[in-house]
Amino acid sequence: MSESQRIDCTKCSYYYVTWDPQLPKGCKAFGFKTKTMPSTAVLSSSGRPCMSFELKERLR
Repeated sequence: MSESQRIDCTKCSYYYVTWDPQLPKGCKAFGFKTKTMPSTAVLSSSGRPCMSFELKERLR
């Protein structure tokens, strides 16, 4: 996946920041926490880009 195709989890409605300092990022769609961006974890484990990305209705 190239830089231009990389999924930005911070713009996804399923992305959240956890209280766990060991696993600070999470994905509500897949139900996991990780040290890296969730889209990177999905790509490395499945070999496919995240298919659950949904743009947040209102970006801050």
